[in-house]
Amino acid sequence: MTRSEVRRRLALTWWWQLGLTLAPLFVLNLLFGEDRQVGVLTMPLFIVGLASMFVSLPLFHAYKHAVIATGKALDSPAEPAAWLALAARRRLALLGAGLPAWIAAIAVFAGLEAIPLILLALSSVVLFYLYRTPRQLG
Repeated sequence: MTRSEVRRRLALTWWWQLGLTLAPLFVLNLLFGEDRQVGVLTMPLFIVGLASMFVSLPLFHAYKHAVIATGKALDSPAEPAAWLALAARRRLALLGAGLPAWIAAIAVFAGLEAIPLILLALSSVVLFYLYRTPRQLG
């Protein structure tokens, strides 16, 4: 498999994972967002959603080191293994980046308003953007 094919596959999985991360929020909000009753759990769920962004810190650190290792392994016999390690690190990191959106999906049932839901979804999108495959690996 060539380097461009690996990059294309990583880009495709990135978009796929972003869609899977945001889909529950949109579907649950579409189905259950009409009958919002402000509950006691709205503010705690929003705070937990914001705090879940910090889960990405150690995951991003590991991903950054995998990117550096992949850059060093380019054009060497260790390149395929480095790409696999990068994909594995990124897969785990994307799960951590999706936490705010998933918590927002749960918060729909508690009656969280639209603005906090959008903020949590956008925080996941911003975290996802950190895990795009860098151009230096092309």
